[in-house]
Amino acid sequence: MSTSTSVPAGDAPAGVDKERRNAIALAATVGGAGAVALAVPFVASFAPSERAKAAGAPVEFDVGGIAPGEMKTVEWRGLPVWVLRRTPEMLQSIRKVDGEVADPKSQRTQYPTPEYAQNEFRSRKPEYLVAVGICTHLGCSPAGPFGSNQNSQLGADQGFLCPCHGSTFDLAGRVFKNKPAPDNLPVPPHKYLSDTLILIGDDSNA
Repeated sequence: MSTSTSVPAGDAPAGVDKERRNAIALAATVGGAGAVALAVPFVASFAPSERAKAAGAPVEFDVGGIAPGEMKTVEWRGLPVWVLRRTPEMLQSIRKVDGEVADPKSQRTQYPTPEYAQNEFRSRKPEYLVAVGICTHLGCSPAGPFGSNQNSQLGADQGFLCPCHGSTFDLAGRVFKNKPAPDNLPVPPHKYLSDTLILIGDDSNA
């Protein structure tokens, strides 16, 4: 079971920097196996043991403590996995941009999306987004989520911004059209062990 501690917005979780060079290749394998907050800070993970990291062991995470509109970050295989609890307003913002994103149903195969996430919300449950917080362009870590008119590059749309080269993503992790990122944010294999307990890294028998 994980515990987490907040760190300043824009800082990547410990251990992520050394993974950035191979983050895209690793992320590619992932798919196979009141008001919206201005910018929810990253959350450092409980840091699994080195043995667990080497084995790519699944990580359990309890989403019950996440408030609506809040996002927390869990470390899995040295990568930041975002868990965002989306409000009805957030879900509506996703529906509004179907025509503005490059791959609305996640059909591209360069970074395959699990079948259960090949839908509008890219999720097993619309309320929760579970995605690897690594841009599919060059492996930077996007900032956000941003609400409407809280970021000049997103404008009235809600979502995430990659500060390295300006790729923007909606609150389902879908990349907007004509951006450097070639694909949506990866969705890691995961399943629900209960209504609030998620197992990240394993979607077998689910």
